[in-house]
Amino acid sequence: MASQLNVKQTLKQNAMLIALVFVMIFFDVLIRAGGRGSLFDPGNITNLIRQNAYVVVLATGMLLCILTGGNIDLSVGSIVCLVGAIAGTLIVSLHLNIYLTIGICLIAGLAIGAWQGFWIAYVRIPPFIVTLAGMLLWRGLALVVLNGLTLNPFPENYLRYFTSFIPSNASGTVVFTISLVVGIIVSAVYVASEVIGRVNKNKKKYETTPLPVWIAKLAVIVAVVLALSILLGKSKGIPVILILVGVVVLLYSYFTAKTVPGRYLYAIGGNEKAAKMSGVNTNKMLFFAYANMGFLAGLTALMCVARFNSAAPSAGQNYELDAIASCFIGGASAYGGTGTVGGAVIGAVFMGVLNQGMSIIGIDSNWQLAVKGAVLLAAVVFDVVSKNKKKA
Repeated sequence: MASQLNVKQTLKQNAMLIALVFVMIFFDVLIRAGGRGSLFDPGNITNLIRQNAYVVVLATGMLLCILTGGNIDLSVGSIVCLVGAIAGTLIVSLHLNIYLTIGICLIAGLAIGAWQGFWIAYVRIPPFIVTLAGMLLWRGLALVVLNGLTLNPFPENYLRYFTSFIPSNASGTVVFTISLVVGIIVSAVYVASEVIGRVNKNKKKYETTPLPVWIAKLAVIVAVVLALSILLGKSKGIPVILILVGVVVLLYSYFTAKTVPGRYLYAIGGNEKAAKMSGVNTNKMLFFAYANMGFLAGLTALMCVARFNSAAPSAGQNYELDAIASCFIGGASAYGGTGTVGGAVIGAVFMGVLNQGMSIIGIDSNWQLAVKGAVLLAAVVFDVVSKNKKKA
């Protein structure tokens, strides 16, 4: 009986991951049936990574805001546009040093986030109002900076930090070998960290996942990593942007799961008054969440201007919706206090697969919006219904 409960709990915890696998298989079948190749073609996988890297980074920051009580940031798309406009002006128009420009842009994003965080955390204006105002303000300033024009092209020495591949300018055999070796190393490090973590939990007599389920999970993740490395090796190699996104995900996964400030965010979302009475500086943590969101939006802007090789007035439109949807689809609670960076990544990949799959099979863009809206609503309904059942 206990084992059955553990299996059910494990399946529930990984419901979106299972759903992602089924969606990918579903679209692959449709694409193959239409004679359009395969969703798992190396080129399609590379495009999936490059086109959705920005969603992963923004969703990681958005998760921290949502954890504090279901709060969101509606301004991130406009921040991306404004910081991108600053980058375009400094690099393309003024020919400023790219490293200095990157620093300025990251500081600009952080400053914007801190500005909004001040009003939210210390003046206690609702986040919805502050970030809605920011969405209009930062977009307007971006249009002023760009004067309604698109700035391009960016120099090659800037683009290589976001759009190149590892290894670069190598033969197909070398690319494949290096990609596979990297995949093996990543798998080995992951398995070692999981084994060490499980041993430590057993020593402290913490509850752990049943051994067969844990082994199966390890095997699936290692298989996915190796398959991905093989597919990338058959394409152009490992995108630099994937490494950047991986660093962001690992850092914030560790922060939210292993550090005291990270756990404070969950405490605030669970019960802000109780957290405050327990000694948590709730104002400081709210401020941090939104300042951090601005910083990651600035990083996203640098990624996006490189991907499009331009800074445009239309940049960043609906990016906030993609980030919010990824978090909720990935298991974050609409009430706050629940969610993981890994779940947000799964949600971002889910959204990316939906976008790419529907585009390849030729579904009209209007219907694509409708499908994504329905998926988001279903994810939130599932969260609300599950919580109501627990209360009952």
